[in-house]
Amino acid sequence: MSLERVLLGEIPAYRFTRLTRVRHAIFTRHGGVSQPPFDTLNVSWAVGDDEAAVRENVRRLYAALGADATRAVRVRMVHGTRVALVGAADAGKRLPDTDGLITAERRLPLAMTFGDCQPLVLYDPEHHAVGLAHAGWRGTLGGIALSLVRAMQVAFGARPERLQAFLGPAIGVCCYEVGENVARAARTWPGGDAWLHERDGRLFFDLSAANRALFQRMGVEVIEDAGLCTACRTDEFFSYRREKPATGRFGVIVELS
Repeated sequence: MSLERVLLGEIPAYRFTRLTRVRHAIFTRHGGVSQPPFDTLNVSWAVGDDEAAVRENVRRLYAALGADATRAVRVRMVHGTRVALVGAADAGKRLPDTDGLITAERRLPLAMTFGDCQPLVLYDPEHHAVGLAHAGWRGTLGGIALSLVRAMQVAFGARPERLQAFLGPAIGVCCYEVGENVARAARTWPGGDAWLHERDGRLFFDLSAANRALFQRMGVEVIEDAGLCTACRTDEFFSYRREKPATGRFGVIVELS
């Protein structure tokens, strides 16, 4: 597996072994102070958790990673495809209606929260630039992987064949049952039928396969997949689909050192 589980102080997290030049962590649901059903390391204020608990959880995340929480760039995610280029002037901001961030600024944490959607990390080793995106089915089939690559090309002159893409833990095709609306959207893409699996008359969508195919469509050659299903692994991650109506969100932070 290209992902390793580590302890950052007393906080468990996952990291991509190949992504050595980017300080990053995919945090789990463990190591925080939130009470059920947000137990314990929920880092979203939007799910109904106690605000003081979330504040302490967020503090623990940044302390564990050695990153400055006051400089973090956050987003209000809308399951769209907007990708924003951020720099020093954006430190500490929360950008509206944004599902992707890219930067070449060092010590500028990019942060998002997840609960089944797929974290996408894109690294450009030539220009030492990094991107982070949030990809549910709408963002995935809207082409946020393409938007992320294009943003890197425009901002930094990135060459797709030199980029490295990393697909984080997300709900897997084993568990992601969808309706005909998702199937129709998938079939608008060449090869999109391959992202759909039918079992017992029910349709399941493969987020990882779709995002991998879209990165490949842009010419990205190095693509690594965490291979972890959040709905199967509620021992490690929050899963809205498995635990709804109320559960937390786990955090992902990337930062250029």
